[in-house]
Amino acid sequence: MRLALVGSLVAASLLVGCNESGMSASKRPDVAPYMGADNGFMAKGWKPGDQASWSAEITKRNQSQSEYSRIK
Repeated sequence: MRLALVGSLVAASLLVGCNESGMSASKRPDVAPYMGADNGFMAKGWKPGDQASWSAEITKRNQSQSEYSRIK
């Protein structure tokens, strides 16, 4: 009886660790990701509120992370 209780508690605690909360690009769902913050952590050339410059910066960042383009 005691072993079954301990086993079920261990199983329950392991299953709780498998729960993953949803992730999104922005912390607030009512604000578009390209609106951003005006602080010192912004990439050079990016202007908050400009969707075109935001898309260009994301594309540039993704291309920089590609191993194929870095070894050329």
